[in-house]
Amino acid sequence: MQWWLDAKFGLFIHWGLYALPAGEYKGRKTNNIAEWIMHDFQIPPQEYAQLAKQFNPQQFDAKAIVQLAKKAGMGYIVITSKHHEGFAMYDSACSDYTIVKSTPYGRDPIRELAMACQQEGIRLGFYYSQAQDWYDENGYEQDADNEAKNFRKYLDEKCKPQLRELLTQYGPVALIWFDTPLIMTADESKELRDLVKELQPDCLVSGRIGSGLGDYASTGDNFIPLLPTKKPWEVPATLNHTWGFNQFDTAWKQPEAVIRNLIKIVSRGGNYLLNIGPDGSGRVPEESCRILEEVGEFMQGNEESIVGTKALPVYPYDLGWGYLTGRSGKVYIHVLEEKPMVQLLNVCSTIKKVYLLANGEELAFEQRETCEGDACWNIWWPNDDQEAARARLGAAGKVDMVICVEIEEEEVEFEPIDF
Repeated sequence: MQWWLDAKFGLFIHWGLYALPAGEYKGRKTNNIAEWIMHDFQIPPQEYAQLAKQFNPQQFDAKAIVQLAKKAGMGYIVITSKHHEGFAMYDSACSDYTIVKSTPYGRDPIRELAMACQQEGIRLGFYYSQAQDWYDENGYEQDADNEAKNFRKYLDEKCKPQLRELLTQYGPVALIWFDTPLIMTADESKELRDLVKELQPDCLVSGRIGSGLGDYASTGDNFIPLLPTKKPWEVPATLNHTWGFNQFDTAWKQPEAVIRNLIKIVSRGGNYLLNIGPDGSGRVPEESCRILEEVGEFMQGNEESIVGTKALPVYPYDLGWGYLTGRSGKVYIHVLEEKPMVQLLNVCSTIKKVYLLANGEELAFEQRETCEGDACWNIWWPNDDQEAARARLGAAGKVDMVICVEIEEEEVEFEPIDF
């Protein structure tokens, strides 16, 4: 899974029938995430299924979405092949409840996305709701009487056959992003893991398969761990408050916040899976595009400090002004605040060279001990003028001025605090 550890940044796509009501059904607005509207309003399956007759997303552009992700510095894409609503967003042979068979659109957007990803060199994974299926009478549903259902029938006749389709008909699959296992047993979850690994041994399995069987951990939605962990992990996150498109949710995160979150997550050893929710026409919201384009401007000059990095040893101090990332022989200092100069205490690795990553401009530095006997790095901006240096970086330095410190040692060493 080295490719996944190196990628650091991925695009999540939540798209389904729920994009049509877009947060409102029969005049009633949801105060929850838009893709849960069927459950939250307890819309009968046959009534909800009528939405398919209206679903004709002619503005869906797989190539444009993949290029948007690539320009933002993302290395992989995960799209909902079937969410909890039970509707397949691809051409499934084991169900008629699909975008190809039940809608006027009649196309397979998953296949189009797979082709675009192959052309652009982006890895593609599939979200699949393995336990919850609100359309199938035997699929689980949160807060429902699941004990009375024949879950084995659903598992054998819909879940596993659809996973087999996804893993045999769309080329190499980077990962299967399972979700909400609810009361699935460890043996049932293992069946699904074994099926994935049988069909595509290199395909990763997300942590939400349940029972600790994932290849990596998935955190709570929009929750960032405070400290590094032993198991690889990923933060699934939204650009506003919802995953599926909601016409009323305009609380967009600004590019600055996204960049800060990306740096924070990567500095702690995690991956950032950031979501977009196309609307019912297939169009990606303009704000989503704007945000990702500006993130891409940062990544264009600073990708080296994100992609392919690894978690450093825990730095003993809380840097309120920035974060540290690194790779063999290099430490990247992410400066997010105004500072007359940059100082790091308790760093005992030997400096070879210091420069701004985005343009290579060299910075003056010294390595010494403080009056208290702590190892110290001091780094100065050219002519003691941070703003002039920022201006020379352009868009790459608008939010984060990344300083690259080349060191003689393979790995950076931090001294513990000895009080």
